[in-house]
Amino acid sequence: MAFTPKTPYLTTDGIVEVYNSSEELLGIVLIQRKYPPIGMALPGGFVEIGERVEDACVREMKEEISLDVEIKELLGVYSDPMRDKRFHTVSVVYVCKAYGKPQGADDAKEAFLVPIKDLKLDSLVFDHGEILRDYLQKFHSTIK
Repeated sequence: MAFTPKTPYLTTDGIVEVYNSSEELLGIVLIQRKYPPIGMALPGGFVEIGERVEDACVREMKEEISLDVEIKELLGVYSDPMRDKRFHTVSVVYVCKAYGKPQGADDAKEAFLVPIKDLKLDSLVFDHGEILRDYLQKFHSTIK
């Protein structure tokens, strides 16, 4: 009998910081998911076979929020087997920079630019509230 390995699905999420032409941070992008689980989330999606995770992040941001992003840095890897109720996923989360107005497309019903001070972390699906708490602690520790 041949061994068939089973591994978690690999995903990537982006914390997309949107700036104006004066390089002022306007907020980050959240999406309203089109498919279950329905709710607010970070934009992101699955890494395709043969694709680098960084490239998947840039592609997913373009597909879901219609923005070209530049990856600034890796925030972390989130791998709790219960982070997605559908199946085990591991997400590589990047902080990204973009300009312009996000527009929902693909798996995103809508896209919203949310000022940092207006983030409601407990209303997000998956573990995206935890991810944003980590982001806020690292980059915006003066905001409660």
